[in-house]
Formats: sequence, C-alpha cells, structure tokens
Amino acid sequence: MTALEHQLPVLPVLIPLFGALLTGFLSRGTVSWLLALIFSWATAAVSVLLLVTVLRLGEPISYVMGNWGVPWGIEYRVDTLNAFVLVIVTGIGAVLMPYARKSVAFEIASHQQAWFYTMYLICLAGLLGITVSGDAFNVFVFMEVSSLATYVLIALGHNRRALLASFQYLIVGTIGATFYVIGIALLYLVTGSLNLHDIAGLLGDAYNTYPRPVLTALAFLVAGISLKLALFPLHLWLPNAYAYAPSMAAAFLAGTATKVAVYLLIRILFSIFGIAIVFTTLPIADVLLVLSIAAMAIASLAAVFQENAKRMLAYSSVAQIGYITLGIGLHNQSGLTGSIVHLFNHAVTKSALFMCLGAIVYRTANMRLTNLAGIGRKMPLTTAAFVLAGLSIIGVPGTAGFVSKWYLAVGAIERGYWPLVFLIVASSLIAVLYIGRFVEVAYFREPSEACESAYEPPTSMLIPILVLSAATVYFGIDTRATADIAAIAARFLLGGAN
Repeated sequence: MTALEHQLPVLPVLIPLFGALLTGFLSRGTVSWLLALIFSWATAAVSVLLLVTVLRLGEPISYVMGNWGVPWGIEYRVDTLNAFVLVIVTGIGAVLMPYARKSVAFEIASHQQAWFYTMYLICLAGLLGITVSGDAFNVFVFMEVSSLATYVLIALGHNRRALLASFQYLIVGTIGATFYVIGIALLYLVTGSLNLHDIAGLLGDAYNTYPRPVLTALAFLVAGISLKLALFPLHLWLPNAYAYAPSMAAAFLAGTATKVAVYLLIRILFSIFGIAIVFTTLPIADVLLVLSIAAMAIASLAAVFQENAKRMLAYSSVAQIGYITLGIGLHNQSGLTGSIVHLFNHAVTKSALFMCLGAIVYRTANMRLTNLAGIGRKMPLTTAAFVLAGLSIIGVPGTAGFVSKWYLAVGAIERGYWPLVFLIVASSLIAVLYIGRFVEVAYFREPSEACESAYEPPTSMLIPILVLSAATVYFGIDTRATADIAAIAARFLLGGAN
C-alpha cells in the first residue's frame, strides 16, 4: 500500500471540514457556492479512489490517529461497504452542487447563503465521519455534528413551518443520539473497548458472561439508530423536515442522511453483534420484517393522499426505507445485497425527484399538486425526468429500483417467504398511484394559473436533474458498479471474504 493510499480514509472528513472553515469565514454569495462546489467534487474524487483501492486490495484500509494503536486510539477503518456508502454520499453532493447555485439563491436570503453552504459542508463531513470511523464514540460525535448542521439546513427554509420541522427533528434526533450513546456505554462496560472492530472480537465472550447488558446495549442501539433512519413508526419527524427544508437541502438529505443511518444499523447488527446474537438468539429479524412491511404499505398509502408534492415524496422515502430494512431482516446473501444496492438506487432516484420539484418551485413557487396542473407542457424535460425517476420508485424493469426489488424478492424466496414477494409487488403498485397522480396532474389537465408562465429551469439546474434521472435507467441496466459491489459487501458481512 502506498503512502497516499494509507492516508485516504481521513481525507473524506478533512476536505469538507476545511472547506466549511473557508466558506464560513472567508466568503460571501457566489464565492461560497464555488468553494462548496470545489470541496464537494474533491471529496467525491477521493471517495471513488478509496473504493477502487479497497476493491483492488481486497481488504479493509485502517488509519490510526496520532500513533495511538488500536484499540486505544481512534481508528478510521474502510472496507467495501462503507467505501460504497462514501461514494453514494459524496456522489449525490457532487451532482447537487451545480444545481444548488440557482436553487439556493432563489430560496435563501443572500446574507444566509454562505451560512447554508457552511452547514452543508459540515453536514457532509459529519455523515462521512460516521461512515469511516471505526470508533464507537467517534461515530456519536460525528452523528451530532451532522445532526446539528442538518437542523440548521432545514430551519433555513423560507416557510415558517421549517422552524417547527427543524425543532421536531432536533427533539427526535437528540433522543436517538442519547439512546445510541447509552448503548455504546453498556458495550464499553462489558468489553472495555470503544473500537468497533475490537468490540466485535470481544463481544462473544462478553455475551456469555453478561448477556443482559449486551442485549440491553443492542436494544438501545437499534432504537436510537432507527429514530435516525426513520424506521416506521419512528418516522414522524421526516415528512415535515423534507417538505419545508430548502429544495437543495431536501434533495441532499433524502439521498444521504437516512442512508448513512441505515449503514450504521447494518454495521452494528452484522459486524459488531453478528448473526449468532442478533438473528439466531433474538426475534429481531421478525420485528424488522413486520415493520418493513408496514412501512412499505402504510407509508405508500399515506403518500397517495398528500397534496403537497414534497410531503408525498417524504412518505415515499419512509416506504423505501422499508425495502432496505426488509433485506436486513432477511439476512441472507440476496436480501442483504438488495438492501445495500437500494442504498444507492434510492439515493439517486429520490434526489432526482426532489431536484425536479425544486426546479418546479423555482419557476412556480408552488408545491400543491392541484396548482401544478399542466406543468408537463410548460416544463417538459423536468417533468419527464420526474416521471423517469418515478418509474424507478415503482420498480419498473429497466430502472434501478427494479434491481433492488429483484434481489429482495429472490432473498424472500430463498427464505421460503413467498407471501413477501406478493407484498413487494403490491407496495410497488401503490407507488403507481402516487406517481400516477403527479402524471395525471402534469399531463392531462390544462395549465393552472401558477404554471401558465413556467418554463424550464436554468441549464445549471436542468443538467444535474437529467444526469440523475438518466442514472436511474443506466444503473437499472448495468449493475456492475452497484449490485456487484453490494454483493461483495453482503458476502463480507455474512462472514465471507471481503
């Protein structure tokens, strides 16, 4: 391993943190956007290089802080799974940044724009820190860093209800973080370590000696992380947060924040506690399957009846999280592959959908479906991109969403859970209803007063929209960069080679 490759794990955190420092203190207006663009793209490039390096080496890369050896020092540890998540988070951020210039300038006052980009970079650094950190308490620190920045991003929405949404998220997020740190404290008491890799090696003996503290720690960790990832029915903070946040923030958070929380849940269940404790001894798999099915059905039905288009997509996100946790509950190669690949596919798809709505807000200043009548005639490319990404949410063959659901269906069949296949298809049909509502309003009604003078957004907004929408088709056909990597990560989590 070269000296540069050895330093790679720390760079995805340092680059956006340094960028936030410059953006916050040295820039205003357009300069702040330009700095955020540069540092976002640099972070994405490093993340891709890190994934390529991990795949080439076939083993995790470890970076220890300050020459303090493991388990005493803070370790950044990157394997196929979190390298893949790094690419998801930084890739979404990189594509969003050209889009952000006009969108943020339209929705946020000029004197707050540098603050917005500073919070965005801090949030990015926090999410990436959660992903790469091999230290349990360091994960908590980065969790708080990303959460505090997220609260500000949401509160900067122009609607006064954004403040309430931010406050609701703050309360729920604080409870989730408290549960997480209680769980980590219990693990420290029984293992004497905060290093995640070290805890995994010690937990078997600790469980045999102190089963109750270990199970209590697991309960606190799962509950706390479930609040962060908006697992049904702990999702009540999410619809308002996505609906009233600035469009760029909603697109970024929908594609990244819950995905990192899901990654953390996967890491805790499979890498730390292991299948023997989590899925053999306890009924966690059954609980996850029940909650996932409820999310897929109930949240999808709730999306059908939303009048605000952003809230519709927010409830759709809760349903899509249900698909991801469904694969975790199946805990086999196909199901877990479906969960991991859906982290990517849903991130791309949902960010594209929120970007489309942001472009519509830019031209119409409206999000009510009834007021978007005829928008398909006035903004044909934007609306077509929305429909294309919507087909991926439904899971139409040839789109990225179909790939995820195919793996989940195969995983259910391998478990002998044939009714689950029917439920996956049925929930996808519900998605037809809420995506169909938008299509009916956009294409089959006369243009409303709000849409009468609308036209396509600026090129800097339109190109990222088209890129992500096209990606939902490309990654539905060529799965080498998504499903194949997800399969490697799933095999590693289930006890195979990296």
